[in-house]
Order: sequence, then C-alpha cells, then structure tokens
Amino acid sequence: MNTEERYKKLLEIVKLYLPEDVSEDAISEESHFIDELNINSANLVDIVLDVEDAFDIMLENDDMDQMATVHDALVIIDKKLLEK
Repeated sequence: MNTEERYKKLLEIVKLYLPEDVSEDAISEESHFIDELNINSANLVDIVLDVEDAFDIMLENDDMDQMATVHDALVIIDKKLLEK
C-alpha cells in the first residue's frame, strides 16, 4: 500500500467522525483533528481504534498523544507498518 492509498484509507475513517458543521472537503493533511475538524476526544479514540483495525497495527498511548493532525497520523501509521 503506497502513501496515497494510506491517506485515502485514513480519510475514509476520519470522514465518519466529522461533526455536521464540518465538510469532508475541509480535511487536508495539515488538518488538526480537534482544533480544525472539531472532532471530540471520544471520537478521536474511535478513529484510533478504526486505524488499528484498518491498518492491522497497534497504537500505544504515546502514539495517540502525538496524533494531533492527519499528517501526524500518517507518520505514525507508516512507522508502525515498518515495524511489522
């Protein structure tokens, strides 16, 4: 799976948790999950769980703490996939 495929897969997950007042067009690699996309912390946990399932990886608490933006999530996913 290349970078573009991982990005699209992540976007599909994130779109599920966007509040009604945020368009999926607002999502970019630089988007901050909480500040820009208005995703609450409970939904952020759901995103993490979905990412683990979708990419067959395990995220640690430190990983979750570092996952502020879509780009951060991609970096962590890439790192975890390389560790497999």
